[in-house]
Amino acid sequence: MTPNIPSSPSRRRFLASTAVAAAAVGGGIPLLAACGGGTGGSSKNEGATTGKKLKDILPAYVPSKAVTPDIPSKNGSAAGFTTALPADQLAVSVPKKLGKGSELTIMAPLWGTSPAEGNPYWTAMDEAAGVKVKWQNQDGNTYGQKLGAVLASSAIPDAVVIPGWELGGKIPSAIANKFADLGPYLSGDKVKAYPNLAAIPTGAWQRGVFAGQLRGLPMPAESTPNITPFYRADIFEEKGWETPTTTQEFYDLCKEINAPRSKVWACSDMTWSAWVFFGVLPEKPYYWKLVDGKLVNRYETDEYLEALEWSRSLYSAGFVHPDAKAETGDMRTTFSAGNVMMYNADISDWYAACAIQRLDNPDFKMGAIDFFAHDGGAPTIYEAAPSNIWCMISKKADKKTVEDILALANYTAAPYGSKEQRLKAYGLEGTHHTLEDGVLTKTEEGNNQVFATYEYIASPSPFRAYPDHPDVAKGVVEWQQRQGAHLKKPLFHGMQIQEPTRYTELNAQFEALEKDIVRGRKKVGDMQQQVSDWKSRGGDKLRDWYKKLLDETGESAS
Repeated sequence: MTPNIPSSPSRRRFLASTAVAAAAVGGGIPLLAACGGGTGGSSKNEGATTGKKLKDILPAYVPSKAVTPDIPSKNGSAAGFTTALPADQLAVSVPKKLGKGSELTIMAPLWGTSPAEGNPYWTAMDEAAGVKVKWQNQDGNTYGQKLGAVLASSAIPDAVVIPGWELGGKIPSAIANKFADLGPYLSGDKVKAYPNLAAIPTGAWQRGVFAGQLRGLPMPAESTPNITPFYRADIFEEKGWETPTTTQEFYDLCKEINAPRSKVWACSDMTWSAWVFFGVLPEKPYYWKLVDGKLVNRYETDEYLEALEWSRSLYSAGFVHPDAKAETGDMRTTFSAGNVMMYNADISDWYAACAIQRLDNPDFKMGAIDFFAHDGGAPTIYEAAPSNIWCMISKKADKKTVEDILALANYTAAPYGSKEQRLKAYGLEGTHHTLEDGVLTKTEEGNNQVFATYEYIASPSPFRAYPDHPDVAKGVVEWQQRQGAHLKKPLFHGMQIQEPTRYTELNAQFEALEKDIVRGRKKVGDMQQQVSDWKSRGGDKLRDWYKKLLDETGESAS
């Protein structure tokens, strides 16, 4: 199933939205030990919940034994599936319909055109889960605008999907004031009434704790990076090119590849990969490290500036495709057409590109470059957040409504290889998909009706399932496993931290300036000035706030 994602997302949205790829749900990590229990702030909505209070809130973890993956998870990777079983061989993870017939309103982002009400896909899902959903789907590209307006009103749907990249401004405060505490239904052993929810890793639930209460049903994420530096493996093999192992080798390879007169450019904008090549800290709230007892922010590090300078050098040398500089077009399409040999994108592009290109070119192959330290050797790869999208239930919902939403979530969190997941992801056999020779194929009706919406209510542990292109499933998971061997937890990893509202827009100018610097419109020195301004406008006070949180929680990097 081809993902529906914006062609030119911001980095914040890009890093967060792996959810929009079908069958690309992520995974979590075990709960980090925490000795503190403070919030780190004066407001009840600020800081983080840790220690015994957190442990009392979190659901019990009971791994699912419904299915066995073809490629087991390792080093924080997804599990891999290379086959699709006939319907009569699928596992059953929801043997009894749990829904009691409530009519539910759910707001979620959608990248595509929402199908008409009463379509057979939604009808089948309603019948299977025992509920009736009235979807309020909103354009994923402008979802934040609609989300803010809805949360500012009194007309809150029964359930609302909130992506982590929209946690700015007044959204965190609205979460605390307008969404229900799910602890009475899910904390501890209570979650066992919903076995598929119990199989969600603890780390993903931890990120669903807002303002001291369990409010978010999570969509787990893999521990490994979703950003992937791709290369045209088929052309590399033909030309005898080797993938680089240092940034200098990368530059030299670009010089060899680049042929603008033949409409071939070496690469796209590689800044996202450069963050990893140079070991740059993640974005907030994990953008701190301890140096001699003092917290140092991502933007203050030499690695950050070095990554910008190197990315800039690729533009300066003319190696980067003009559309990347102009931020236009779809780089996956440009790459697939052979006009760019390397680009970085969400890992879901691997399947999406192969599924399309191999219809006309069965020999099309792409691969992923293993991350490296810029000067060679093992990279420093910071572990991804265990979840970054949540579904939350209105405080106004009555007990039956809450329980029916949880019943639906238990259905949507079914693992790959189950009847429930097959229906959720592919719809009705014969109507929305066919299965021939172990290959699932969407029909036209399936492409028009079966979109990624139910995934956002709750999802299982991460998996990658591409039975029509098993080499891609194998390639994706094995790449993740290799990168996972180099994972490092940043400070505060896995914690759901709400910064004081006075700092929420403090970092707003960095992304635009990064783009200007690498494209040659600004100088690296302009970033140094921006960092100085950031410190005086509140960065130093924010540092003090995080230091207090660090002292209270006892969190430290591994």
